[in-house]
Amino acid sequence: MNIPSELKYTKDHEWVSIEGDIATIGITDFAQGELGDIVYVDVETVDETLEAEEIFGSVEAVKTVSDLFLPLTGEIIEFNTALEDEPEKVNTDPYGDGWMIKLKCSDLSQVEGLMSADDYKALVGA
Repeated sequence: MNIPSELKYTKDHEWVSIEGDIATIGITDFAQGELGDIVYVDVETVDETLEAEEIFGSVEAVKTVSDLFLPLTGEIIEFNTALEDEPEKVNTDPYGDGWMIKLKCSDLSQVEGLMSADDYKALVGA
């Protein structure tokens, strides 16, 4: 299981990469493995400002649909449109080409509340 040490994580299995005040967000390798083959990623919240913990979209796999929870408060400024034609990128490269959204953070202090890689490994028993 791949859990990059430079990323932050949530109990809902999202990962976060911060550059300045922009967060790139996706689901973890553990999450995509639990979901199985991903067939659709639905994000209709671009240009919306949402609070941390709010649902920003959903991911549909062959056997289930799961909500996606925003790790930080801010404005969703971009959706990875490559996932419209190739949602399987979430399975094959969850931390790279399988990223889901970019968020303009409105409160960077919230990053301190996210989990480290070691904390996330403990959560999932890795």
